[in-house]
Amino acid sequence: MSNRERSILKGALAGMVGGLAGAGAKVLAEKLFPPRVDGQIPPPVVLAEQFAGHPLPPTQQQAAMHSIHWTFGAVAGAVYGAAVELEPSLGAWKGAAFGLTLNKLTHESVLPRMGLARPKEQQPPQERISEWVSHAVYGIFTDTVRRAVRRGL
Repeated sequence: MSNRERSILKGALAGMVGGLAGAGAKVLAEKLFPPRVDGQIPPPVVLAEQFAGHPLPPTQQQAAMHSIHWTFGAVAGAVYGAAVELEPSLGAWKGAAFGLTLNKLTHESVLPRMGLARPKEQQPPQERISEWVSHAVYGIFTDTVRRAVRRGL
């Protein structure tokens, strides 16, 4: 893609659509290989309960978890799509590098620092492996859909 054809806006839009597809793929990957089997509350629910100032009933937990998951997936995809427009090499490994980097930044760094997840040293191996795999799946699906949508814009 030459510099004249690059568009941060189109890249962000394509990335957002890709991020939604990736978020859906991540949900399916986590159904096959769940990250939390020890009763640990998912980080989006912890965040929503901290924001609310009290525990949420199960229906509200599910709503909070889904809304945060899908919104974050779309926003991260949009940022990725815009970034790839500026630097195509950021699309390394068909998006897997993006997904793995996102996992490293969130589940292994920011979320534990915010008290939303255990530090990576305290996370069970199944949780860490599941997060790595599901984030790679997220990145690959995000990039695949982003590329298709971007070609159409």
